[in-house]
Amino acid sequence: MRAAPHPHRPLTDLEFHALLPYLLPRSPQGRRIADLRTRIDGIFHIACSLSPWRELPPQYGRPDTLSRYFRRLTEKGLWQRLLDALAHTAPNHPLRAIQHFIFRACRRASRQLGLAFNRFVREIGFPQALPGPPHLIANPLLSETCAAARLSPPKSRTATATEAFLAQVGALKTLWSIAAGRARLPRALKLGWL
Repeated sequence: MRAAPHPHRPLTDLEFHALLPYLLPRSPQGRRIADLRTRIDGIFHIACSLSPWRELPPQYGRPDTLSRYFRRLTEKGLWQRLLDALAHTAPNHPLRAIQHFIFRACRRASRQLGLAFNRFVREIGFPQALPGPPHLIANPLLSETCAAARLSPPKSRTATATEAFLAQVGALKTLWSIAAGRARLPRALKLGWL
């Protein structure tokens, strides 16, 4: 199920309070972050736009501050916790209203989190949080994929050893393409993947 595309909008009070237990309210030095809501709005603004951090509008603060906070949230596992919360919340929960923003932020975080995060996203069942169409993204869950697609070389009693070998090579190539995904996704494809 893909989330309907939404342009960025500021968080409502209810949505922000639903996010608050998951956020880091303090800096590494222990200082309280005064403009936490503005920072989160800025992160979601950038995530929904696919723009680089340097193009962050000034009302959200300094781009380097926000990108540092985003990396810190990513390192602390915020996006995994939010996806897990989305998987276990009721349809009318306030987090559901901003799930598209969360998915977009997950896509931005996937580069930092790597293949383990892609695996987690596939396991939890939110392919829209992947940085592109699932069939083009590396898939470490090969055993499940093979079972679902029934990928195995054809077995024939009349097949020669060469034909059997070529069938096995074909199956291995298919598995490799599923496991590896595409090295780079074109920007137009990322923009189209809502």
